[in-house]
Amino acid sequence: AVNAARFVLAALRLAGAALLSPGSCTFEDSACGYEWDYRHLPWALHGEGHYISVDTSYEGEKAVLSSPELYSEEWSCIRLIYQIATTSVTSPDPARLNLYLRQEGESFDRLLWSAKEPSDSWLIASLDLTNTTKKYKIVLEGEMGQDKSASIAVFEIKITPGYCIECDFEENHLCGFMNRWNPNVNWFVGGGNIRNSQSILPKDHTLNSELGHYMYVDSVYVKHFQEVAQLISPKTTAPMSGCLSFYYQLKQESSIVFTVYLRDTSGFYEEIWKTDSALTADWALAEVDFSAPYPMEVIFEVAFNSAKGGYVALDDISFSPVYCSNQTGTPFNPAEAGCNFEEGLCNFYQDHKDGPGWSRVKVKRNVYRAGDHTTGFGYYLLANTKFTSQPGYIGRLYGPTLPGNLQFCLRFYYALYGFFRMSGTLAVYIFEENHVVQEKIWSVLDSPKGVWTQAEISFKKPMPCKVVFVGWCKSFWDCGLVALDDVSLSLGSCQAADLLPPNPGECTFEKDECVFTQKKRGRGSWHRRRGPTPTSYTGPKGDHTTGVGYYMYIEASNMVYGQRAYLVSRSLRGTSGKQCLIFFYHMYGAGTGLLSVYLKKEGDDEEIPLWRRTGEQSISWLRGLIEYESDRNYQIIFEVIRGVSMRSDTAIDDVLFQAGPCLEVEEIQFSSGYPDSLNEIEY
Repeated sequence: AVNAARFVLAALRLAGAALLSPGSCTFEDSACGYEWDYRHLPWALHGEGHYISVDTSYEGEKAVLSSPELYSEEWSCIRLIYQIATTSVTSPDPARLNLYLRQEGESFDRLLWSAKEPSDSWLIASLDLTNTTKKYKIVLEGEMGQDKSASIAVFEIKITPGYCIECDFEENHLCGFMNRWNPNVNWFVGGGNIRNSQSILPKDHTLNSELGHYMYVDSVYVKHFQEVAQLISPKTTAPMSGCLSFYYQLKQESSIVFTVYLRDTSGFYEEIWKTDSALTADWALAEVDFSAPYPMEVIFEVAFNSAKGGYVALDDISFSPVYCSNQTGTPFNPAEAGCNFEEGLCNFYQDHKDGPGWSRVKVKRNVYRAGDHTTGFGYYLLANTKFTSQPGYIGRLYGPTLPGNLQFCLRFYYALYGFFRMSGTLAVYIFEENHVVQEKIWSVLDSPKGVWTQAEISFKKPMPCKVVFVGWCKSFWDCGLVALDDVSLSLGSCQAADLLPPNPGECTFEKDECVFTQKKRGRGSWHRRRGPTPTSYTGPKGDHTTGVGYYMYIEASNMVYGQRAYLVSRSLRGTSGKQCLIFFYHMYGAGTGLLSVYLKKEGDDEEIPLWRRTGEQSISWLRGLIEYESDRNYQIIFEVIRGVSMRSDTAIDDVLFQAGPCLEVEEIQFSSGYPDSLNEIEY
């Protein structure tokens, strides 16, 4: 019987190997259609060890492996079994393994996951792939870093339909579920072998047989009061909500507490389920509504009170995107709680009992007064514009109602003019729904005058609440202007959002020059800078991204009239269909020259002019939009020609490449100068 059982298992394994889904590979005798990029380091296939690897025995920066073309209209899970081995424990530039998604029609790969932790044995990463109608490839990139000897091995890639938090525990990697080790009580794998003394249950739930596997925890070794065992799911990597279900058995002599929690990246626990029954003779089904708008782990926790506690077994965790309780409630859309004020106040409103506090205004392009943050020539809100004579004046702007018990990140831009003392002139409050409780969660301390500065605030409230912006004028003698623009709300804490991989095709110049390089360094070169430029009456006072970050600019005082500086992108992947390039440019200074953008296709000598501005444009950062097409690989080139005087510092920031046509159209692609109607405020 034992031999027969072994034979069945071997047959199952063989069948499994034969039925590998597209994009999956165990690297036994081939790379399953995965190809490496010959411009980089080679991957070596070790068929006898069932893995593929790259190491530092070759000179080079990285190795790239790409899957065959894949297509999946349903949600799927990528499981990657890998190992990074290094000799040095800490290195400023360690070896790392990155996994990208390369979608059809996109010029940039999307980074899904990255790891650099060396280990003594294999590790598992689980990544959710949301359903899409586009074809895609998975790209693995091994970066060798500065380690003297490092190697990166990939043992298995498995792409399965379904969600990464689902598991039937039939495979040895347990779908990436981990037991949090405790000296006395732990989750173990049960079943699978008739003579296994560990097997305390007759049959698992998946196969309903002695050969099947499940997870269990028992109280044999409990030594202390309230011992806890935790089984932790892989972290969700895409927003999901619906019904989480699982089967469990519970046998107890004295009280056992079996609880399911969600844990977010900041370590906050939320209980979503607890056993109510005393014991179950057979597998019982549990279902619980579950929402993970940002990365979460599911934790199955069993707490024992004594060594006579009994046991808990768990099997067949599954997920459905439909709520168990048939509730149809539409999930909260954070976009509805933001506004750029271009079309109106969106879902914001004022109560006019304390006067018309905030006015929606627009400034035409000019060289004295800054425009809005969204485009440089659009609308923003200004507090206290017409009623500067009321001391102690307050203007309140209320946001829409936000649901309770969710973690939020609020971001907005503000600019202050004309105050001697800035602190407290703009504050953000949270009003709970009954309007009795109000809590100040932020107020301005100090900021550069007249510069759009970004603020970000994380908050979480148990009850539904509203965000309220309060502009405050303390005295008649010190009453300036408070400007507000581009309010946005996202789910998850701001710190968690900062840890997410960057948007593909976006460059804010905060860390480096991204995909751009100088054509030639020297006097005619671009510089990365923060804060104002050295020459007065030219250049920006701060960057566009946060107001206190970095931008790229040319320092005109180091160049001569007519000298050029080039910023060139690396070769970008050609695609069929239109692409949109969005960027912000700053051309302020009486002697400003030319800023041009060119497209250079691979194999062509000529550079196609896409966009140009000549002469001084505005004291604000202005948005540029360019629609272009290239089915061949191509480069984008920003060229500046220095103007007649040293007041000709020209800057760019926040470059974004987007697939598909531009959603808005810029009227003029090639223009010079600015209109005569300067410094007019429109209400």
